[in-house]
Amino acid sequence: MTPEEFRHYWARVRARTDAVLARVPDDRIDWSPGSGAMTFGDVIRHLALTERWLFVEVACRRPSRYESHDARWGRSAGEVRELMTRLHRESEELIAALSRVDLESSVVTPAGASMAAWKWLRAMCEHEVHHRGQLYLMLRLCGIETPPIFGMTAEAVAARRRI
Repeated sequence: MTPEEFRHYWARVRARTDAVLARVPDDRIDWSPGSGAMTFGDVIRHLALTERWLFVEVACRRPSRYESHDARWGRSAGEVRELMTRLHRESEELIAALSRVDLESSVVTPAGASMAAWKWLRAMCEHEVHHRGQLYLMLRLCGIETPPIFGMTAEAVAARRRI
C-alpha cells in the first residue's frame, strides 16, 4: 500500500465518522446507554486519543502514549470536537511524512505483536469503524436519525434491487 493510497482510504473512513459525529447533539455529550457505558464524549475522546497517541505513535516507531479518554481532555461538545479535529490534523501530518518503506517496515504493538506499519494503521481504521458503530447505536437509542454509511439507506438499496 502506498502512502497516498492509505491516506485516501483513511480520509474516506474519517468522512463517514465525521457525518455521524455531526449528529451528536451538544446537550447529549454526557449521555450513555447505561451504567458503566461510555458516553458520547468518552467515545469521541477515545477515538481522538487512541488515533494520535496509540496508533500513530506506534506507526512512527515510538511507544504508545495513550493513557485515558476521561473528561480532562474536553468536557463540552465543542471541546471534544476540537480535540478530535486537532489531534487528527497532527496524525495526518505524521502519517504524511511516512514513506512507502516506512509503511512496509514492521512495528511492534503494545501487545508485543510485530506487523507492517500499514497493517497497524489499517487496524486503526477498523478501531474507528467499531466505535462509529457504537455511535450509530447510541444515536438511535436517543431517537436521532443517523446518516447512511455509503449514501443510501438499507431501505433504499432494497427498493432498487433487481430480481
